[in-house]
Amino acid sequence: MSNLTFDKNLPIAIGCDHAGFDYKENLKKMLAAAGWQTDDKGTYSTDSTDYPDYAHPVALMVEEGRAAAGILVCGSGNGVCMTANKHLGIRAALCWNEELAALARQHNNANVLCIPSRFVSYAVAELMADVFLNTAFEGGRHEKRVNKI
Repeated sequence: MSNLTFDKNLPIAIGCDHAGFDYKENLKKMLAAAGWQTDDKGTYSTDSTDYPDYAHPVALMVEEGRAAAGILVCGSGNGVCMTANKHLGIRAALCWNEELAALARQHNNANVLCIPSRFVSYAVAELMADVFLNTAFEGGRHEKRVNKI
Protein backbone atom coordinates (compact mmCIF):
# COMPACT_ATOMS: atom_id res chain seq x y z
CA MET A 1 0.00 0.00 0.00
CA SER A 2 1.51 3.28 -1.07
CA ASN A 3 1.88 6.16 1.35
CA LEU A 4 2.43 8.65 -1.44
CA THR A 5 -0.01 11.20 -2.70
CA PHE A 6 -1.81 10.50 -5.95
CA ASP A 7 0.04 10.17 -9.27
CA LYS A 8 -0.55 13.17 -11.56
CA ASN A 9 0.30 10.99 -14.56
CA LEU A 10 -3.12 9.37 -14.18
CA PRO A 11 -6.43 11.21 -14.48
CA ILE A 12 -8.89 11.85 -11.70
CA ALA A 13 -12.12 10.00 -12.50
CA ILE A 14 -15.04 12.29 -11.73
CA GLY A 15 -18.78 11.77 -11.79
CA CYS A 16 -22.05 12.98 -10.38
CA ASP A 17 -25.80 12.83 -10.58
CA HIS A 18 -28.02 15.80 -11.43
CA ALA A 19 -27.62 17.31 -7.94
CA GLY A 20 -23.85 17.40 -8.33
CA PHE A 21 -23.56 18.54 -11.94
CA ASP A 22 -22.59 22.18 -11.28
CA TYR A 23 -20.07 21.14 -8.64
CA LYS A 24 -18.51 18.57 -10.98
CA GLU A 25 -18.16 21.10 -13.78
CA ASN A 26 -16.49 23.62 -11.46
CA LEU A 27 -14.25 20.97 -9.89
CA LYS A 28 -13.01 19.95 -13.34
CA LYS A 29 -11.87 23.55 -13.94
CA MET A 30 -10.17 23.72 -10.53
CA LEU A 31 -8.42 20.39 -11.11
CA ALA A 32 -7.20 21.44 -14.56
CA ALA A 33 -5.80 24.66 -13.10
CA ALA A 34 -3.93 22.54 -10.53
CA GLY A 35 -2.40 20.36 -13.24
CA TRP A 36 -4.71 17.35 -13.01
CA GLN A 37 -6.30 15.60 -15.96
CA THR A 38 -9.88 14.44 -15.46
CA ASP A 39 -11.95 11.67 -16.97
CA ASP A 40 -15.58 12.79 -16.76
CA LYS A 41 -17.98 9.86 -16.36
CA GLY A 42 -21.10 12.04 -16.33
CA THR A 43 -23.79 13.08 -15.86
CA TYR A 44 -23.66 15.83 -18.42
CA SER A 45 -26.69 17.92 -17.43
CA THR A 46 -29.00 18.73 -14.53
CA ASP A 47 -31.70 16.37 -15.85
CA SER A 48 -32.79 13.88 -13.20
CA THR A 49 -30.69 10.72 -13.33
CA ASP A 50 -29.53 7.74 -11.24
CA TYR A 51 -26.25 8.16 -9.31
CA PRO A 52 -25.09 4.51 -9.68
CA ASP A 53 -24.83 5.04 -13.44
CA TYR A 54 -21.92 7.44 -12.77
CA ALA A 55 -20.49 6.14 -9.49
CA HIS A 56 -19.79 2.66 -10.89
CA PRO A 57 -17.67 3.89 -13.84
CA VAL A 58 -15.64 6.19 -11.56
CA ALA A 59 -15.04 3.41 -9.04
CA LEU A 60 -14.15 0.96 -11.81
CA MET A 61 -11.48 3.30 -13.19
CA VAL A 62 -9.88 3.59 -9.75
CA GLU A 63 -10.29 -0.13 -9.07
CA GLU A 64 -8.53 -1.02 -12.33
CA GLY A 65 -5.71 1.50 -11.81
CA ARG A 66 -6.75 3.65 -14.77
CA ALA A 67 -7.35 6.67 -12.50
CA ALA A 68 -5.26 8.03 -9.66
CA ALA A 69 -8.36 8.69 -7.57
CA GLY A 70 -12.04 9.43 -7.91
CA ILE A 71 -14.34 12.28 -7.00
CA LEU A 72 -18.09 11.74 -6.83
CA VAL A 73 -20.83 14.28 -6.12
CA CYS A 74 -24.51 13.81 -5.36
CA GLY A 75 -27.03 15.60 -3.17
CA SER A 76 -26.22 13.82 0.10
CA GLY A 77 -23.00 12.13 -0.98
CA ASN A 78 -24.33 8.90 0.51
CA GLY A 79 -25.62 7.27 -2.67
CA VAL A 80 -22.40 7.66 -4.62
CA CYS A 81 -20.35 6.62 -1.58
CA MET A 82 -22.35 3.42 -1.03
CA THR A 83 -22.16 2.58 -4.72
CA ALA A 84 -18.41 3.15 -5.02
CA ASN A 85 -17.69 1.10 -1.91
CA LYS A 86 -19.19 -1.97 -3.59
CA HIS A 87 -16.01 -2.17 -5.70
CA LEU A 88 -12.99 -4.19 -4.58
CA GLY A 89 -10.18 -1.96 -3.38
CA ILE A 90 -12.28 1.19 -3.23
CA ARG A 91 -12.27 3.18 -0.04
CA ALA A 92 -14.77 5.94 -0.73
CA ALA A 93 -15.13 8.60 1.96
CA LEU A 94 -18.09 10.90 2.48
CA CYS A 95 -16.63 14.23 3.58
CA TRP A 96 -18.15 17.58 4.47
CA ASN A 97 -15.10 19.57 5.56
CA GLU A 98 -11.35 19.81 4.97
CA GLU A 99 -10.42 17.96 8.15
CA LEU A 100 -12.45 14.90 7.19
CA ALA A 101 -10.94 14.92 3.70
CA ALA A 102 -7.44 14.99 5.21
CA LEU A 103 -8.22 12.25 7.74
CA ALA A 104 -9.80 10.07 5.06
CA ARG A 105 -6.43 10.09 3.30
CA GLN A 106 -4.11 10.09 6.34
CA HIS A 107 -5.85 7.36 8.34
CA ASN A 108 -7.99 5.42 5.84
CA ASN A 109 -6.06 5.71 2.57
CA ALA A 110 -9.32 6.71 0.86
CA ASN A 111 -9.13 6.75 -2.92
CA VAL A 112 -12.55 8.22 -3.76
CA LEU A 113 -13.83 11.49 -2.32
CA CYS A 114 -17.64 11.77 -2.06
CA ILE A 115 -19.10 15.26 -1.77
CA PRO A 116 -22.65 16.14 -0.61
CA SER A 117 -23.54 19.11 -2.84
CA ARG A 118 -26.68 19.99 -0.91
CA PHE A 119 -24.78 20.32 2.36
CA VAL A 120 -21.47 22.02 1.52
CA SER A 121 -20.64 25.16 -0.39
CA TYR A 122 -18.70 24.94 -3.61
CA ALA A 123 -15.76 26.67 -1.88
CA VAL A 124 -15.67 23.88 0.72
CA ALA A 125 -15.94 21.22 -2.02
CA GLU A 126 -12.95 22.76 -3.78
CA LEU A 127 -10.89 22.87 -0.57
CA MET A 128 -11.79 19.25 0.21
CA ALA A 129 -10.75 18.08 -3.26
CA ASP A 130 -7.45 19.93 -2.99
CA VAL A 131 -6.70 18.56 0.48
CA PHE A 132 -7.79 15.03 -0.49
CA LEU A 133 -5.59 14.90 -3.57
CA ASN A 134 -2.54 16.39 -1.85
CA THR A 135 -2.60 14.48 1.44
CA ALA A 136 -0.59 11.28 1.85
CA PHE A 137 -1.63 8.14 3.69
CA GLU A 138 0.34 7.96 6.94
CA GLY A 139 0.66 4.17 6.98
CA GLY A 140 2.07 2.86 10.25
CA ARG A 141 -0.62 1.84 12.71
CA HIS A 142 -3.27 2.87 10.16
CA GLU A 143 -2.01 0.44 7.50
CA LYS A 144 -2.87 -2.58 9.63
CA ARG A 145 -6.40 -1.26 10.11
CA VAL A 146 -6.90 -0.44 6.44
CA ASN A 147 -5.68 -3.90 5.48
CA LYS A 148 -8.47 -5.38 7.63
CA ILE A 149 -11.06 -3.69 5.41
